[in-house]
Amino acid sequence: MAFRGPQVWFWRWRRNPLRRRVDVVEAWVVLGAWALTVLAGVSAGLAAARSVDSGLARDRATWHQAVARVVSRVPGRSAGQKPKSDGERVWAQVRWTVADGSAHTGQVRVAPGSPAGTPVRVWTDPQGHLVTRPATAAEATFRAGLLGTLVGTAAGAVPFVCGRVVRTSLERRRLAHWDAEWARLGPRWGHTTG
Repeated sequence: MAFRGPQVWFWRWRRNPLRRRVDVVEAWVVLGAWALTVLAGVSAGLAAARSVDSGLARDRATWHQAVARVVSRVPGRSAGQKPKSDGERVWAQVRWTVADGSAHTGQVRVAPGSPAGTPVRVWTDPQGHLVTRPATAAEATFRAGLLGTLVGTAAGAVPFVCGRVVRTSLERRRLAHWDAEWARLGPRWGHTTG
């Protein structure tokens, strides 16, 4: 590992007889990569968050709760016995009617041993198809923020990695030039004229 002295800010832009063209190019590459990283990350993250939030808000506005009835008795313990836990549910066929009067059927999870005609609350979309419960406003905000952060990070990683690749190639090129100069001047080092 090479020794590095104190860091001098913006040395690549200052006038200096030791500054080479590759130093200036590297400075612009680093600046451009950071600017694109921030710009791409923030704009992609905000766009993704807005898209998720508006989609979940649309679901909350259009999905409705309906009462469905169990079609036939559900196998399992009798209805009088309490289930071991609230999570103990089995799949059963249910039927419900939507606002336009059309009847629909589908499968939902109900308590074991439920008799035919047992009411069950379900969520439906505007066409009357079963859907999951829509996300609350707080859940939607959390999901939008999380997805926006992930998308923004992924989008910002692309220009960052590209900038690192270009900077690494410039570093190799600079070291190759130094090696060539040293090979040319090194043998004369220590020789005096006289």
